[in-house]
Amino acid sequence: MSRQIPPPVVDGVLLFARVAVGIIFFAHGWNHLFTTGIEGTQHEFKSLGAPAPSFSAWYAGIVELIGGVLLIVGVLIPLAAVLLFLDMAGAFFFVHWRKGIYVSNGGYELVLALGAAALALGAVGPGRYSIAGLLGHLRGGRRG
Repeated sequence: MSRQIPPPVVDGVLLFARVAVGIIFFAHGWNHLFTTGIEGTQHEFKSLGAPAPSFSAWYAGIVELIGGVLLIVGVLIPLAAVLLFLDMAGAFFFVHWRKGIYVSNGGYELVLALGAAALALGAVGPGRYSIAGLLGHLRGGRRG
């Protein structure tokens, strides 16, 4: 016996997940670009052993900030998901995996969870409670 989850519930869950993950990415991007600043982020990335720390700092800052906004409003989700996943994959492989799982030890649990969340959202789409869903509805097309 298969139970179908009502579409409004699915769309509500997608909205919550998009906004929650988007806020985290946005906050990290804001920190890289404006709080720590790009020079501080470059220095931090260099000390962590990230390759091309200048490029990495700009990429992380811009992708996390803009990608977070795109997740929150629900538009261009597949593009945002791929770019954010690549950002988290870089953080995983170049910085965190050697330090174990726990973020308290500099480990990879946060980047793994955020990368997986970005991929999942990219795969299923933003849902109807999003700009993409609204535009699809207005055009009479697929919602989400």
